[in-house]
Amino acid sequence: MVRGALRCALVTLVVWLGVVGSASAWTPEGTSYGVGEQKNVSITAADGTKLFANVYYPTDPQTGQEADGKFPTILNQTPYGKDDGAAGATLGAGADDYLIQRGYIEVVADVRGTGTSEGEWGLFDPVQGTDGAGWVKYAAALPHASGKVGLIGPSYMGIDQFETAADSGGPGDNPVKAMFPVVPANEVYRDTAFAGGFPDIEFDAIYLSLTGGLNTTLPWAEGASDMTTAETQHIRDLSDFDLKLLSNVETGGDQAYDGDYWQQRSPNSYISQIVKDGIPAFVVGGWYDLFQRGEPLDYANFQNVYDGRPQGAAMTPDQPVTPRYQLLVGPWYHTTTGSGLSWHGLDMDGIQLAWFDHWLKGADTGITDTTTPMHLEDLATGAYHDVSRYPLDQATPTAYYLHDNGGLSASKPSASEGKDTLAFTGASVPCSSSLDQWAAGLVQATLGADACTKASNLSQVGPGTHTYTTAPFTSPTTLAGPIGASLYASTSTKDAEWDVQLSDVAPNGQATSLTSGLLEGAQRATDPSQSWTAPDGNPLLPYHPYTKGSYSLIKPGQQTRFDVEVFPTYDTLQPGHRLRVTISTSDFPHVIPTATQLPNLLGGLYTLDHNASGPSSVELPLIK
Repeated sequence: MVRGALRCALVTLVVWLGVVGSASAWTPEGTSYGVGEQKNVSITAADGTKLFANVYYPTDPQTGQEADGKFPTILNQTPYGKDDGAAGATLGAGADDYLIQRGYIEVVADVRGTGTSEGEWGLFDPVQGTDGAGWVKYAAALPHASGKVGLIGPSYMGIDQFETAADSGGPGDNPVKAMFPVVPANEVYRDTAFAGGFPDIEFDAIYLSLTGGLNTTLPWAEGASDMTTAETQHIRDLSDFDLKLLSNVETGGDQAYDGDYWQQRSPNSYISQIVKDGIPAFVVGGWYDLFQRGEPLDYANFQNVYDGRPQGAAMTPDQPVTPRYQLLVGPWYHTTTGSGLSWHGLDMDGIQLAWFDHWLKGADTGITDTTTPMHLEDLATGAYHDVSRYPLDQATPTAYYLHDNGGLSASKPSASEGKDTLAFTGASVPCSSSLDQWAAGLVQATLGADACTKASNLSQVGPGTHTYTTAPFTSPTTLAGPIGASLYASTSTKDAEWDVQLSDVAPNGQATSLTSGLLEGAQRATDPSQSWTAPDGNPLLPYHPYTKGSYSLIKPGQQTRFDVEVFPTYDTLQPGHRLRVTISTSDFPHVIPTATQLPNLLGGLYTLDHNASGPSSVELPLIK
């Protein structure tokens, strides 16, 4: 028995040394090639639409001619203009010289209805997946192409990777062999297009203005081969898509709810096929990203499907994991993702290269030598922690209850405790992480600072706001993962707006925003089959259907329970720090109620209970 244990220990040591040795032996190679370019190549989609791309290829640095050899191909589908200019550099479009100079061909394609590609654009339209499959076929057959294709790009380009990967073939015949989606969504509706049932006006207005402007100007800037056709079709999109979508949402139409329209545009709908096709994926996200909620769920769903478990379920403590699907999350906003990144000595370019060199070139880069493929940076300490499952095994969900005089603790309120009154104001002091987060980090990127995130005290005052704060923590305690808030309240109106924010309060009283969640009261119904529940029975991740069928107005004056999904975070509360929960009736300018929602909100007074019959609480996953 001792001999067997010793043998096991020796095998483990050898394997460990092999893992460390192989991982440490690989470093990103230097520049080996120049970059050549072929502009405005085209393919014709099944419906006759002409689509255009630029092809970038390795060149011999001595002669400038196309380099000999076979190279994997990287595909980037962008709605922001394939020609690498100022917009391309900012939005992640354009050629990735880093990869090309290290032996990759890259195809940068204009999504239909954008740039020089003809047709009409639609937000994450499923046809972009079949268009992408056409580009994959083209990319795999290029001269000097190895036949293996990788998908690359952040944000929109990251989301399009899911549709394209799923549409490019079946198991064994899909040329896509690896994905690297940066800041993608999981479910577009609930991740960012809407927040708790309210339209995300701050981001939506910025985004539709951006795409509308680019779609009508880029055909000229990029020199479309048929300017009249491209420009006419792009302009027509403004009425056929933009105005129709806005009108539908404002009037309470189908697109104001999470139905087929949004599901067809969500990466979550394609994960099962991607796993079936054997395509590995490395996802990168941000704790203040637009898709903060969705990126950990992408990871969990990839792992669940690979393990034969239900997609959407919470991972179990003993569930095996595979390094084929990894997640890296840092302290970033949408447009700053990857800034300052140093993960095992690698920046974003180095990680992408390690991933693609492994899956597309067969190199032993060490990128898959891990049993903990979920890599999370602590907002407080800046340290990376590698874990295996989501929600985190190490975290113990603990209910913290609201109390009189703004207290927050793990003890249940007594029968004699009371309630607080909040007024629906429709506005709030716009100085929290929410302001910058839902502007995609543009404020932080422009000013080089995120003052409202670092000091969000102003957003925690007003007639529509109450705060509840713990006693100082006496030892380091990490808040890690999804959070559910259960509010017991009565309202004077048929609808309500609930905003739950969490912040880390330093000994000097400065509050740093961590995360938040929203809920329209009429959308309070939950789906138990998709909700994650803590051992104490409280929701850890309440899942709301957000459908017309689940919509139900509130009965004024009657105590009602509202379960609010608060997006995940990872922050270690240091000794002397306190955790604060802020309950508000508005998150301005992030969300603005629609014309159909507002009449049932105006004049609302909410009575928030914190007593034995109404124990309002937040379920906090804590690591002590």
